[in-house]
Amino acid sequence: MQLTTSLCEKISLLLQSKKWMLATAESCTGGLIAAACTELAGSSLWFERGFVTYSNASKSELLSIPKHVIDLNGAVSETVVRAMAAGALANSNAQVSLSVTGIAGPGGGTADKPVGTVWFGWCVQGKTYVECLQISGDRTQVRESTAVHSLSRLATFLQA
Repeated sequence: MQLTTSLCEKISLLLQSKKWMLATAESCTGGLIAAACTELAGSSLWFERGFVTYSNASKSELLSIPKHVIDLNGAVSETVVRAMAAGALANSNAQVSLSVTGIAGPGGGTADKPVGTVWFGWCVQGKTYVECLQISGDRTQVRESTAVHSLSRLATFLQA
C-alpha cells in the first residue's frame, strides 16, 4: 500500500531525528503495521520490535497484561489498548509505541462491539493517547484502514 509506505517514510524521519525507536503491539492487524514499517530499507534504525498478540494469552505473556484485566474489560477495550501500548514499551527498548485491538470480522461482533470496532493506542513522550473508531468494510478493509490510521496518527503525535 503506497499510503502506508509514505507514512512509514515520514515516521522514519521523525523518529530518527529524535533518536527514538518504535515498538508495535498488534492484535486485529496481525502484524500488518510492523510489516509496513519494516518494508523500508534501514528500518532497523527506528523500528525496534513488533508484538503480534492475537490471543488473550499472548497479550498477558508478551505484554504483561494481567489476565483479569482482559477478562474484566474484554480484549477490545480502552483499558486493554492502553495496557498494550504500555506493555510494548515496557517489554522493548523503544521510546514510542502504538497498539491496536479490534474486531475485523466477518464474525465476532456483538451489539456493544460490532464488527469494525477498533481501539488504538499510542505512547509518545510519556503520554498515552487512545481512540476508538468504527471502521466499515470487509475484513481486509478493516485491517488495512486500521494500519493506515494508526500510522497516520503516530506521525501527527511525533510532529507535535
